[in-house]
Amino acid sequence: MPCEHQHVHVPAGHGRTFEVRAGQYLTVVDTNGQQAADFVAVVNGNTAEHLSPVHTRRHLRSLFFNVGDCLYSNLDEPLLEVLFDTVGVHDANVPACDSTRFSIDFGVDDHRNCLDNLHEGLSRYGVLPVNVPEPFNLFQNGPVTADGRMQVTDPTSKAGDRIVFKVLKDLVCAVSSCPQDIIPGNGLLVTPIDIRISDDAPANA
Repeated sequence: MPCEHQHVHVPAGHGRTFEVRAGQYLTVVDTNGQQAADFVAVVNGNTAEHLSPVHTRRHLRSLFFNVGDCLYSNLDEPLLEVLFDTVGVHDANVPACDSTRFSIDFGVDDHRNCLDNLHEGLSRYGVLPVNVPEPFNLFQNGPVTADGRMQVTDPTSKAGDRIVFKVLKDLVCAVSSCPQDIIPGNGLLVTPIDIRISDDAPANA
């Protein structure tokens, strides 16, 4: 059978939802650089099982993940394996921005936000807004200070930087190009994210 390749373009400040199969390879690309990508996944056919930063942190005994690590579900099952990463700086601590984040913290109503971006496609699979999983914020720079405080600053990623996962279970994934343009987090310029899905491992992974 021919190798399958799929490309999903996530426009700046918007979200896209797509399916991947166990054994495939998923590449998330920061197209222009300095753009955070909120990433969530639920198991295809059982949306009660989902990718969980909390459970992943427990398994890894770390706030951060590295190449060779797996990302785990809320049922303690490995869902993705990190094969390749040109950045090495991601966040698994900060929740997706939502409408109240912008209206209460910044006084801006009707601003695009990651929660709505992620839910838009997941709703077709029966996922309610309250059940959208907490994200892995790919490319987001969220250092923890020596006194234990969390920070969010601009990503270190450059145009074309990417992370490659091996898919371990059939998943429905959603990615939001974070619309935050008020405080640092995306270089104050929201840009696209690109997704590549393939049956064969990328040559550089």
